[in-house]
Amino acid sequence: MTDANIHTVPGEVTGSGKRIIIAGGGTGGHIFPAIAIANALKKIAPATVFLFIGAKGKMEMEKVPQAGYEIEGLDIAGFNRSSLIKNIGLPFKLLKSFLQVRRIFKRFNPDAVIGVGGYSSFPVLRMAQAKGIKNFIHESNSFAGKSNILLGKKATLIFTGTDGMEKFFPADKIRVTGNPVRAVITRAAVSREEGLKHFSLAENRRTVFVVGGSLGARSVNEAIDKGLDELLHAGLQVIWQTGKPYAAKAKERAGNKEAVRVFEFITQMEYAYAAADIVVSRAGAMSVAELCVAKKPVLFVPYPFAAEDHQTVNAQQLVKKEAALMVRDSDVLNELVRETIALANDERKQQELKNNIAALAVTNADEVVAAEMLKLIR
Repeated sequence: MTDANIHTVPGEVTGSGKRIIIAGGGTGGHIFPAIAIANALKKIAPATVFLFIGAKGKMEMEKVPQAGYEIEGLDIAGFNRSSLIKNIGLPFKLLKSFLQVRRIFKRFNPDAVIGVGGYSSFPVLRMAQAKGIKNFIHESNSFAGKSNILLGKKATLIFTGTDGMEKFFPADKIRVTGNPVRAVITRAAVSREEGLKHFSLAENRRTVFVVGGSLGARSVNEAIDKGLDELLHAGLQVIWQTGKPYAAKAKERAGNKEAVRVFEFITQMEYAYAAADIVVSRAGAMSVAELCVAKKPVLFVPYPFAAEDHQTVNAQQLVKKEAALMVRDSDVLNELVRETIALANDERKQQELKNNIAALAVTNADEVVAAEMLKLIR
């Protein structure tokens, strides 16, 4: 994706008290773009009234109120690929969620709905389509999910993170916008020195930032755990975001090692990106978008069980452009640490990756999505 594919923001659109539902969540990769879009809509049309809809028990129920927005949770769950027996109650949950959405629509009376992905998007967008309400999809991945493909046929517009999405959606409905990245990252002015100071790390050692997405990544955590001493022996220091399930084990493994910092979740990601010389990351669409903006050499380890293996497709988009490296999840235990050390010792490769990934950065996707929506719901 290049800047030539990105729509520029039209002249400022004024809005007066439009009521917009934003649906989706489950991971930071859905929640943070949703909040970015809301913030952009609010900036262009301050009178806009928002309601987020998410899934009960998921992280959006905490993160959205923290951002200052109201959210309602649905009793809904996604299809469980690992245990078919756990899907027995799924039709009942889906039916219940549709009844909940119908009540919400009756009370809130939305002028428009946008779905950003996650379980809760489907019933909300379906209800909007059934009622003839303007409805929008933001598809962040390079390989569209089945629900969005189905919903795309009746969507008002479909905003995509990358080009080449005509194989999934009607071409005349597609707007290539890029993926909305949090303002704290797009507008970050944190220096490497400030980042390192924030984590109390040394300036004379190269820093590896390991991040498995907002929920963590077991295989990546196990590889770092296994090779931690090797990384330190190579003169590296590590910022390690583990996710909740692995946090206690990682903290025990790190012990009192002064060159390792372990976190369950990092809120101020701008400091972690600033401190990092190399990033090891899953390849969710929003992680990819943030790393393009952060302009960091990255080793992607795509999560192999993502729907339609879309994380591998996301990573390969950058690998083909020599903007990133990739280690397959099946090889991570044996190859990740070795590849990380090799990249840390190759300044020429680091610079090549930085230059190429920087060329793919999009910093105004939230503004473009907001402006395109408001043009159609005035």
